[in-house]
Amino acid sequence: MKFSLFVHMERWDEQVSHRQLFEDLTELTLMAEDGGFSTVWIGEHHAMEYTISPSPMPLLAYLAARTTTIHLGAGTIIAPFWHPLRVAGECALLDVISNGRMEVGLARGAYQFEFDRMAGGMPASEGGQALREMVPVIRALWQGDYAHDGEIWKFPTSTCVPKPIQQPVPPMWIAARDPDSHNFAVKHGCNVMVTPLMKGDEEVLDLTNKFEAALANNPEVARPQLMVLRHTHVHAAQDSDGWKIGAQAISRFYRTFDAWFGNKQVPDNGFLAPSPEEKFKERPEFDLDNIRKNTMIGTPAEIIARIRYYQELGVDEFSFWCDNSLPHAEKKKSLALFINEVVPAFR
Repeated sequence: MKFSLFVHMERWDEQVSHRQLFEDLTELTLMAEDGGFSTVWIGEHHAMEYTISPSPMPLLAYLAARTTTIHLGAGTIIAPFWHPLRVAGECALLDVISNGRMEVGLARGAYQFEFDRMAGGMPASEGGQALREMVPVIRALWQGDYAHDGEIWKFPTSTCVPKPIQQPVPPMWIAARDPDSHNFAVKHGCNVMVTPLMKGDEEVLDLTNKFEAALANNPEVARPQLMVLRHTHVHAAQDSDGWKIGAQAISRFYRTFDAWFGNKQVPDNGFLAPSPEEKFKERPEFDLDNIRKNTMIGTPAEIIARIRYYQELGVDEFSFWCDNSLPHAEKKKSLALFINEVVPAFR
């Protein structure tokens, strides 16, 4: 089992500066590297304070210079917002800067809020077309001259400059949920990243079953890697109420996600208030006990048992998602417990 860190600068308090958040993200990454994590993942989001990353590339290039072993993962680049030549070139340059430690995840995008601002109001549901067209193009550009005449992009003979260090191509990941996405990823030799969001381990089982079905559909393809991304909060065994800190914070995170995803309000200088708790009275997944049960909240022993189950299902990488609205000190405490008491059980 490999472990990775999924992290953004997230701002809940206007008194905390962006510079401080940048330093906090760096500190968590250095902790993860010292703890033997394989990768740090940073995604792409626009115009929202609660997940700050207009591009993962500058952050990852900086972290490349501060680290020596951990891989630098763009997780994920939103395909409809980019040109394939730019994705290929920037990823290859990061691979050169990091001496072969770049990994890239691609996604179709989710927030209509972002599509309204970045893609002229295109329906977010149509983002998959860009994703499917982009993946083979990037692969071809990394390997040499290539001309493209697609439905979305057209360009004459071009190549990626620079070329990535990792050959024949660096690791590429696809964020997948439905069977078609799993099948596309496996068919094109891409690793698969999944997130159950607020659902429990039955959703992890369902997602791994979709991955296994895609493997069966493509027997000629070497088995790619499967990563599960989960909101994670570890508390000490002697702190019987420690789970509540994590559950309340993750509730706040998802109620804020609901406000952004609903796209019904105008943000105030990049902030949206979380949707009110009353809205979710009939939604059992928002009950704090269910958040505790469904997301990765618990003592080290409880979390070890659940990740062992994921390992039995065929999961190759567990990604510790630490965006959760908690202050930096709480995130550090949780990550340290995970590194010191969970990771050794898998070594």
